[in-house]
Amino acid sequence: MVIRGGTRLKGEVTVSGAKNAALPLMASSILTRGWNTFTGIPRLGDIATMKQLLGHLGLKIEGGKDLRIRADNLTCPEASYNLVKTMRASVLVLGPMLARLGKAKVSLPGGCAIGARPIDLHLRGFEALGAKINLSHGYIEAEAKKLRGNKIYFDTSTVTGTENVLMAACLARGTTVLENAACEPEVAELARVLNKMGARIEGVGTDIIEVEGVDELKGVEHRVMPDRIETGTFMIAAAMTGGEVKIKNCRVEHLDALISKLTEAGVTVMPEDEGMRVTVGDRLRSVDVKTLPYPGFPTDMQAQIMALMCLADSRSVITETVFENRFIHVSELKRMGADIQIQGNSAIVRGGRKLSGAPVMATDLRASASLILAGLAAEGVTEISRIYHLDRGYERIEKKLSRLGADIRRVKG
Repeated sequence: MVIRGGTRLKGEVTVSGAKNAALPLMASSILTRGWNTFTGIPRLGDIATMKQLLGHLGLKIEGGKDLRIRADNLTCPEASYNLVKTMRASVLVLGPMLARLGKAKVSLPGGCAIGARPIDLHLRGFEALGAKINLSHGYIEAEAKKLRGNKIYFDTSTVTGTENVLMAACLARGTTVLENAACEPEVAELARVLNKMGARIEGVGTDIIEVEGVDELKGVEHRVMPDRIETGTFMIAAAMTGGEVKIKNCRVEHLDALISKLTEAGVTVMPEDEGMRVTVGDRLRSVDVKTLPYPGFPTDMQAQIMALMCLADSRSVITETVFENRFIHVSELKRMGADIQIQGNSAIVRGGRKLSGAPVMATDLRASASLILAGLAAEGVTEISRIYHLDRGYERIEKKLSRLGADIRRVKG
């Protein structure tokens, strides 16, 4: 990606459907009979990977942004390494397959290199439901003639763990209670759709979820929620370029923690019909940020707000509490002139310095976004390599930014 910085962004941009909502919804189709129709599916690398994986399992898949999935003839209980290695969310097929077929074999998952994200909480949950788990040759093998409800406490908040065990519990016999469940909007969205499918779930959106198992689920029609991380990325793009951007198809209520920090930093966020308008004054103030599970500040916005703090007026401290290796982008921002020091799980950012364009390398999905933001605000040309990470989570971001006036283009290396 080649960016010539210094352009003030202005205009309207429409947010795509949420990748982190679409992936578990696609996996939930395994539980059902009949067609599921999901509209507003983003065109992303991870979505293509999930489509390929579900097709391998025997599901019938049609369409693109309006996706139709049918699992009546689920045939293969195995998700191989070649299909799972690039995307951690592939593990979300484990719970539904175990509940539907009584067995599943899934390769240990891959994804971004942002730290250890063990799936032991998933496996403990399945064992509590009566499954036998075996780890062998890089694969998870799970088996249960019939899952049985139980009380399950998650030691730490886990989004995919909550989603995986929640889906399995829908077809278990009896009642399952998930305590310290993740409260992210994408988890609540999955629970609501499962209820539309015929599940009996209470406590949607809270950290205690109760599931009464049913015998079967049916297909549904549903529109995927907007992507709150893409929304936040465009908000920061507007702030870093001194722009004025209307962001459409977004949910302001999902962004309270980010909006609070941006407001503290001097950014104005005005809710409007169909979305919000973002502007910034003459001065960006430094703010301290600590990432936390929802409703706290999202870890997926940490790299982006760090780029913003590079332009702020003084010193800020950004503390990462969710993933231990999520400061890999710091070295690349420093190549562009940022003054950042790492101390343990905190980054001390000294703002007030101009960024300058430089060749940099993306290391993970959200780091890619932070480098694009830095490039938009930098003097001169920034060249970002390894942008395949970007295509896993942002739908044609360069085209959306171009419509706002950015000088950005994709070139082949």
